[in-house]
Amino acid sequence: MTAINVAEPVQRSDIRKFLMLLLGSIGVVYGDIGTSPLYAFREALRPVSHDGISQQEVVGLISLMVWTLTIIVTFKYVLFLLRADNDGEGGTLSLLALLMKKTGPHMRALFFAGIIGAALFIGDAMITPALSVMSALEGLKLVTPALTDYVLPISAAIMVVLFWVQSRGTAVVSNFFGPITVVWFLVMAWGGLLHIGDDATILQAVNPISAVWFITHAGFVGLIVLGAVFLTVTGAEALYADLGHFGRKPIQTAWFILAFPALALNYLGQGAFVLAHPEATDNPFYLLYPDWALLPVVILATMATIIASQAVITGAFSLACQAVHLGFLPRLRINFTSESNAGQIYVPAVNMLLFIGVIILIFAFGDSESLATAYGISVTGAMVVTTLMSFQFMRTIWGWSTPAAAAILVPLLLLETVFLGANLLKIHEGGWVPVALALGVIGVMWTWTKGSRLLREKTARHDISLETFISSVEKLKHAPVTVPGTAVFLTSAGDKTPAVLLHNIKHNHVLHEKNIILTVRTSQKPYVSDDERATIAPINDGFTRLDLCFGFMEEPNVSKALAVCKKQASLKFEIMETSFYLGRRTLIGNPNSGLPGWQDNLYIALGVLGIDPSAYFKLPADRVVEIGEQVSI
Repeated sequence: MTAINVAEPVQRSDIRKFLMLLLGSIGVVYGDIGTSPLYAFREALRPVSHDGISQQEVVGLISLMVWTLTIIVTFKYVLFLLRADNDGEGGTLSLLALLMKKTGPHMRALFFAGIIGAALFIGDAMITPALSVMSALEGLKLVTPALTDYVLPISAAIMVVLFWVQSRGTAVVSNFFGPITVVWFLVMAWGGLLHIGDDATILQAVNPISAVWFITHAGFVGLIVLGAVFLTVTGAEALYADLGHFGRKPIQTAWFILAFPALALNYLGQGAFVLAHPEATDNPFYLLYPDWALLPVVILATMATIIASQAVITGAFSLACQAVHLGFLPRLRINFTSESNAGQIYVPAVNMLLFIGVIILIFAFGDSESLATAYGISVTGAMVVTTLMSFQFMRTIWGWSTPAAAAILVPLLLLETVFLGANLLKIHEGGWVPVALALGVIGVMWTWTKGSRLLREKTARHDISLETFISSVEKLKHAPVTVPGTAVFLTSAGDKTPAVLLHNIKHNHVLHEKNIILTVRTSQKPYVSDDERATIAPINDGFTRLDLCFGFMEEPNVSKALAVCKKQASLKFEIMETSFYLGRRTLIGNPNSGLPGWQDNLYIALGVLGIDPSAYFKLPADRVVEIGEQVSI
């Protein structure tokens, strides 16, 4: 009798799944950092190339770039931060959500750190598409100078198409991301290998002493150069933010077998080429390639930068989704464009905001050289915030002692602070742009969070406990008329009587046969299983308290969750005999509410921007009853 080996098919399936995740991570996770060679070395050369550049300076610059990649990306993100996950999810807000479970004296500081990191990422999401695409298209100038005047309009046209297709979802397009980016990394490695032999002394850059020599001998110019050197790690935050989409092992493997070697080889090749051809400092990346390959490389670079832009735009959508569910932003419309991939979402308001910002940046700065000066602040600022939050994570979640956590992170923090300081020197050259964008986003998030808290406190003063209400209704001489069917009343506090229920009895004098007091809350976990979705607590024959919980990465689909409740729990009702009662608040400014006048106006405007709860919670449109009230804020 022949034994049947079932282990082999299972193993093959696991290997195939891993390879697909590996390919996807190359396209999405490393799309942004993979386009840095287009402009990073060129920008780092500018401050030191005015009076000619020496061999030691070139070697020192390349050494700085290689070791910045090694320390910041390899050690901090790939080997360390990818282990600091929130049930498999990464990113600044995921880290903040995890830390919010552990309340303590530093919670307020952590909250502000989280929204600062999120705000800086939004700034990054605006600058990355503009800078990357313009850098790629500027290679057309080398193909033929006649195309120089077309770089800006072509860049703008690409942005129009890129943001237009977002609403259709990126599931299909993303299947091409991995293969194209793999080819891009191989082409970068090939370009570097072609020219490393031009001057073999560039291999001294592998020695970190060359980087130290440059810093100690460059003086004040060295500090300016550091701002450009940090462009080599733009997109490193994507490693952490996309953790939940691909997993730690595929992301780590992709870095070590392809992304890091290709980047290092390309930078070494650019350095050797400049040593052999000092006149090539204006555009060392494209000049690596022979004339016959120039146009194909420009086209491939443009495709790679579109992929990088797509990745950071998707990251901004994901961040906005998390911010909405965590209560940092109003309920924005969020469209889930893929049934199989929860990360494929589209947020129209964020898409429009990013598009307007990108177009303004393209025409305001005019070229990638000018825009590169504005880029580093958002990236370095976000990294500093992540490091600070990681310190608290190691102490509260992993249980590390303060000295042990400090021994790991303080050297990283000092290094990143130096880079941040170097980028702040460019504040007057355009660096104010990401700072202004971040301050705007911080103001919005802080206003919404503070205003919502004040509104909850104000309405809580008039709250009546649910038990007291039910008891008082039972004792009324003229009880409300009982009508057949089920009424679902949404409320933020399940133990309190919903205001819309009180208004319904006050104005309509009716009470349904079955009443469900529904509270929808967001977990600090990214996903919640169906078994943990609902908590049902019957109060009496007429009232039931229902608590639905969704993860902060999930779509809060109440209709679908109620269907699960009917199958798995004792909750009995017919959806077509059920009415969903919602309260619609009209906010009115009040100078004595606790918010300054400008925040009053901003909070009210944000409230108008948010979609109504029936759409947000996916309630059946023909079963919703809204009762309005005016509330001063």
